[in-house]
Amino acid sequence: METLTKEDLSFLQESIKKLNSAKSLLADLEIKKHETLLMIGYHKGKVQSKEKELINKYGLDSVINIETGQVKKKEK
Repeated sequence: METLTKEDLSFLQESIKKLNSAKSLLADLEIKKHETLLMIGYHKGKVQSKEKELINKYGLDSVINIETGQVKKKEK
């Protein structure tokens, strides 16, 4: 029976270890990406709900300055 040289075996073991580590990191990033997309969807829904509320309160032709809170009618 033949056996790999120590150098070849060490190379393969280290390369596979690094490959598995990279795969694990990628999986963690995909999970984080999914969580972030869910968070974006949640906050987007909250903003859309508030926008509907504000449209009902101030009218569809209103513009809100997000820095000051000032509400103006759209210029035509």
